[in-house]
Amino acid sequence: MNKGALALVVGPSGAGKDSLLDGARAALAGDERFVFARREITRPADAGGEAHTAIDRPTFEARQAAGAYALSWDAHGLGYGIPGAVEGDLAAGRVVVANVSRGVLDAARAAYPRIAIISITVSEAVLAARLRARGRETEADIARRLERARAFAVTGGDVIDIRNDGALETAVAAFVAALRGLSAAQ
Repeated sequence: MNKGALALVVGPSGAGKDSLLDGARAALAGDERFVFARREITRPADAGGEAHTAIDRPTFEARQAAGAYALSWDAHGLGYGIPGAVEGDLAAGRVVVANVSRGVLDAARAAYPRIAIISITVSEAVLAARLRARGRETEADIARRLERARAFAVTGGDVIDIRNDGALETAVAAFVAALRGLSAAQ
């Protein structure tokens, strides 16, 4: 049985999940109670964004079929997997932090007894501005992402909401406090 907790970070693209994860990783560096899962993604390692393990689609699909992932999903034409190695960290009583798709929350809730969903939110205006500033999407893409953000509510007693509209340091502090709270509750 897993003694640890799984902290799943969700939110629309542009909400600042990577920035919050980087900030929390730095704040908790050296604290062995916390592990930040490194995702395997079917995109090149030099594609930008988060540090991840790049794999090709056939390898991803083979690993997925073999049950090598604690959680896996497809989004925006890419395959994503959280390696099953996190099971050892959970068994050891650690808090495992993972950036996931909102679409895997039900499967995660069914598979893991101790879970927290950390939902990162921003206003629509801030989200649109961030998406435009990064220059990766067309206006039509941005409109679709905003629509998807409006349509997907994250609810439940295991949800911790963190607003990331203001100073990054404020949101990082709230995120770190939520993670420490998970560790203290064990």
